[in-house]
Amino acid sequence: MIKKLTSYIGEFKKDTIITPIIVALESIMEMIIPLLMGYIIDKGLEKGDMKYVCTVGAVMVILAFLSLFCGILSGKYAARASTGFARNLRKSMFYNIQEYSFSNIEEYSTAGLITRLTTDITNVQNAFQMIIRMCVKAPFIMISAVVMSFCINAKLALIFLGSIIFLGVILYFVMTSAHPYFMEVFRKYDDLNASVQENLTSIRTVKAYVREEYETSKFYKASENVYKLFLRAEKLIIINAPAMQFTVYTCILLLSWLGAKMILSGTMTTGQLMSFFTYTTSIFLSLMFISMVLVMVIMSKSSAERIIQVLDEKSDLKNCKNPIYEVRNGSITFNDVNFSYNNNVDNCVLENINIRINSGETIGVIGETGSAKSTLVQLIPRLYDTTNGIVEVGGIDVRNYDIQTLRNAVSMVLQKNVLFSGTIKENLRWGNKDASDEDIIDACKQSSADEFIENLSDKYDTYIEQGGTNVSGGQKQRLCIARALLKKPKILILDDSTSAVDTRTDALIRKAFKETIPDTTKIIIAQRISSVQEADKIVVLNDGKINGFGTHEELLKTNDIYREVYESQVKGADNNESR
Repeated sequence: MIKKLTSYIGEFKKDTIITPIIVALESIMEMIIPLLMGYIIDKGLEKGDMKYVCTVGAVMVILAFLSLFCGILSGKYAARASTGFARNLRKSMFYNIQEYSFSNIEEYSTAGLITRLTTDITNVQNAFQMIIRMCVKAPFIMISAVVMSFCINAKLALIFLGSIIFLGVILYFVMTSAHPYFMEVFRKYDDLNASVQENLTSIRTVKAYVREEYETSKFYKASENVYKLFLRAEKLIIINAPAMQFTVYTCILLLSWLGAKMILSGTMTTGQLMSFFTYTTSIFLSLMFISMVLVMVIMSKSSAERIIQVLDEKSDLKNCKNPIYEVRNGSITFNDVNFSYNNNVDNCVLENINIRINSGETIGVIGETGSAKSTLVQLIPRLYDTTNGIVEVGGIDVRNYDIQTLRNAVSMVLQKNVLFSGTIKENLRWGNKDASDEDIIDACKQSSADEFIENLSDKYDTYIEQGGTNVSGGQKQRLCIARALLKKPKILILDDSTSAVDTRTDALIRKAFKETIPDTTKIIIAQRISSVQEADKIVVLNDGKINGFGTHEELLKTNDIYREVYESQVKGADNNESR
């Protein structure tokens, strides 16, 4: 795990190496100062040599300023190294997530991925900065102080050695006991973020159903879980403080008692004892910093494991060795296709699918909710791979295409229409970043989006709020269709993408398709028979199986499901007209 993480330091290796070197220099100077202070007492003040006192004092001041300067430099380089490391890590995670297939994404919640990209990376960044500074400075000062203490008086220095061993055992216990709690905390963080995300994205529904109190209680419960776990972890971590205080005071008492005896016996000077007290402070400050770093490491270890999990996740959809980079036409063939989301052949959502669609044909897909209509069309651009069987586009197995090439040839307007914050033009250029204004206007005319755009004050420069909240459902659908058309695809898939538009607009869109993109294969998933009845062929799905395949007239004669849906919709329309 450490090797994997350190590979993301990248171009900040220089800063990472320089920081501990400067910290070591800073620590050396800090360790020399107490020794010089002892010399001032023993050789200057006790002998009344003020010149010696001034000379050594000046050296101490210079060392103090040099130490301060090194501290500033180390802070600068450590900040640059840690923020750069976090940037590289975040970028790599985001890029890897972009490569995920739908099945990979389904393994993580959106809130969980956001937590990993934010909170977890921040934890690792802070730990990294602490490690390259404090994990060098604190042990260096502690070891140097112990060595200097042994040089002054080996017997008295054994007190430090015993105290360090005692605190080391305490810290190890805290680390091993607190880590599982932090692992659980970050899982609960995912639940907390999920609660917030769901509430904010669905705030209109929450207010419409007056469910604020319920959502508040749900958030409180998730927040309470995080609080309780943190409390348990902190109860373990807080052991550091009393253990540290107990050790410090014990050392001071022992040093005072034993040191006074040694001064009286003449085996130790007053200056040496003062140096010992200074080294005591240095040693235990170092131990305090080490304990802080270890607490940070405990938290970041849990975060690092979650980050590595995302980085190690590889898309289950990959290019073959020699992929094809051209889609010849929009013909589609399903040969004995079965599909299961968990690759369980005994639990397929699509079974024995055999369809042949010629390039340029318009195909309607109809079926009750849950009949796997969306799943069927998602196999065409290879958003999922078949469990068994072959899907061909342009006469070639989709698995033999370069994935990007295939998806550029297939425009898909999903059930859930998504617009991003930005102008209408910026949203439409998602379909083709090089599209001219004329191309955009033409695509909007085909999707009947130009009707409402021309009535907006800023027309195509109108700003769309995040999620498209300032346009209606029908307007959003038409903009998404226009965006798909700008790709100039060989295959256009509309997954129930005209459900929010009126029948007149629906008819105008279909008419425009017939006239302007006759060579593009069009697959229209719809609930309304009127949206598909003019299609060249209609697929009737029932429970993941093809129940019927033919023209509108053929299915009315031969397919009970299709005829039942048609009659219910026609009667419903007649009843509405009679009213």
